[in-house]
Amino acid sequence: MTTTASSTHSSKKPLSADRRAALRAVAAGLLVAGLGGVPVSARAAEVTQLHLERDDDSIYLNALVDFELPALVGEVLDKGIALFFVAEAELFRERWYWTDRKVAQASRHMRLAYQPLTRRWRLNVSPQPITNARLGVAFNQNFDELADALDAIKRIGRLRLGDLGEIGDDNAPHPVTFRFRLDVSQLPRPFQIGVVGNNDWNMVAERSARLPLEKGP
Repeated sequence: MTTTASSTHSSKKPLSADRRAALRAVAAGLLVAGLGGVPVSARAAEVTQLHLERDDDSIYLNALVDFELPALVGEVLDKGIALFFVAEAELFRERWYWTDRKVAQASRHMRLAYQPLTRRWRLNVSPQPITNARLGVAFNQNFDELADALDAIKRIGRLRLGDLGEIGDDNAPHPVTFRFRLDVSQLPRPFQIGVVGNNDWNMVAERSARLPLEKGP
């Protein structure tokens, strides 16, 4: 496996009429292919690891998500259509006299796409949504194999939740809610219509737990 990383400003131009027509044709073909065979339920995504980490001045969340990319979703990637994944976390402070108070939240947005010219997979990672309409700063990684790119998506490492002083450094466990999903709203419009009611695209995982603050490396 070979990876490279860089930080760049990313933007996208509106799709041309020919490009939109091509996407509609691809979406229709994949939809027909998906309906033509016997449907196979994809194994649900699952959050298998979750813990909080602290250093001298910050608190981070580390998570591990387990999922398998359904064949139909993989075909979309092979056609050059990007997939968008979102990881979100909320940290609470327990209150005996009222509901828990949310003290921090953070998100990580990931865009995965195949690059035909280089025959490599590019993963863009940003704390802000990566959309067709807005500029943003993204951390980029390139992978020779799809499996390696998916492994990077599954490992949510050091998602910064906030300053230690603002959140509190006591030894009591903190309630945490973590969510991971495939954001189908970022797909081209023809695909958004085709994925309605298709369980292959319903890739969502959520886990809540009371976690202690562990000392980081």
